[in-house]
Amino acid sequence: MCGRFTLTDNILQLQAQFEFEFYDEYLPRYNIAPSQKVLAIGSNGERRKGSMLRWGLIPFWASDEKIGYKMINARSEGIEEKPSFKHAFKKRRCLVIADGFYEWKKLDDGKTKQPYRFVMKDRKPFAMAGLYEIWKKGTEPIVSCTVITTTPNKVTEDVHDRMPVILHENAYDTWMNPKFEDTEHLKSLLVPYPADEMEKYAVTSLVNSPKNEMAELLSPINSL
Repeated sequence: MCGRFTLTDNILQLQAQFEFEFYDEYLPRYNIAPSQKVLAIGSNGERRKGSMLRWGLIPFWASDEKIGYKMINARSEGIEEKPSFKHAFKKRRCLVIADGFYEWKKLDDGKTKQPYRFVMKDRKPFAMAGLYEIWKKGTEPIVSCTVITTTPNKVTEDVHDRMPVILHENAYDTWMNPKFEDTEHLKSLLVPYPADEMEKYAVTSLVNSPKNEMAELLSPINSL
């Protein structure tokens, strides 16, 4: 799964890299947790627009917004058939932007878990494949999103059996285009990212609490 991630570049740097319009409020983040706002980019097939969306997808048919807490991730396998995600998969695909994500590895004592941060070797931000929905049953519409996961690559497999789908730049427009309906091609994009372009390192256990939000969380430590 992908349950915590980071995005620390300023918005102008992100706009330069991903070429999107943005009119929302944004702050760099070191410990993004479910139900919080994340930077997502969508497209109408011509222009890219960035927005801050609630992390944890609320299907349009849901009676209670709390279902979003269980929908922070969507497994890629059979995604086009799952009631919670199939409608968004057809028309409401987006990029969820990050520059690293955290996972936890259980140590030999069977109790302690060591957090790791996964990043690109060049340390650039990257785009995770996401879906979004608009829920209108509350007093105010909620636009929420989920991050799609796939099987692990060689960098992630010894820590967790899932990883977020990270898209290559040449797939961005296809993935976001609501008019693109080739299901098989879309599914072909939902694969592990090349391991030789990524690396991981151990970080402080302070990241365990979403209340902790500071640059210190990004610093490497000696793994146990």
